[in-house]
Amino acid sequence: MGTMSTSGSALRPLVSTLLSGALLLAACTPSTPEVTPTATMAAPSATPEPTQEATTVWFPPTATHTPFPTTGVTPTAEIILDIGEEILRDNFDNPAGWESQISPEGAASMANQELAIVVTEPGGFYFTVRRTPDLRDFYLEVTASPALCMGLDEYGVLLRLASEGDFYRYSFSCDGQVRLDRIFRGGAAALVDWLPGAGVPPGAPSSVRMGVWVRGEEMQFFADGLQQFSVRDPLLLEGRIGLFARSANENAVTIGFSDLVVYEVQGPAGSEN
Repeated sequence: MGTMSTSGSALRPLVSTLLSGALLLAACTPSTPEVTPTATMAAPSATPEPTQEATTVWFPPTATHTPFPTTGVTPTAEIILDIGEEILRDNFDNPAGWESQISPEGAASMANQELAIVVTEPGGFYFTVRRTPDLRDFYLEVTASPALCMGLDEYGVLLRLASEGDFYRYSFSCDGQVRLDRIFRGGAAALVDWLPGAGVPPGAPSSVRMGVWVRGEEMQFFADGLQQFSVRDPLLLEGRIGLFARSANENAVTIGFSDLVVYEVQGPAGSEN
């Protein structure tokens, strides 16, 4: 599959029109969107005390960041994936297909077959979720094109999102690292902490094809066709997909996403989508 690249200059017109684009997305979205947990999700074992307000921990604390070796990760051998028919292609030309809302932390806008997420607040986090379908076993690819970011600012894909407190988050940082978090019942845990990425370009403007293969408990993660790591986790097995960006510094962050495609995954653990 070819990779669609987006230059920084192509995204500059989007930044000046984000507010109008965000209002278009908001008009297609309920004022307080909710995601109903699927039947595969276990109910919380305890209810918060009436005097307490449950708060989602979006980003788990990590050890103090130190620069990683410039040699990076050695690319793995070519991985043969069990891929079936295409089940979804999104060229980002229909804002009604995505849930988004006006937020003081950022906004999303679609233009020229690209979804741009801009985070304007220092330390802010903004995400948007595709309305349909719920997916269980699948292979996903999407091109991510940072236009403005630095350091541990991050961007990526949300997977198996059953609610706003239950999903996986596959992240790339703007200094070329990769990571996987699990948000479960509103609390976040790093399943794979920051690692130097194989083939993940640092800085901006740049472009990279993100890939995720999931079947049952098994998940494999890719960048431009190179495997970054694999994980087995049984807690979240079905849900929707989304895209996000986060500012980890004092600067604004702008990330463009394009050419989203999802394929069936065949085999005994396959599912109906």
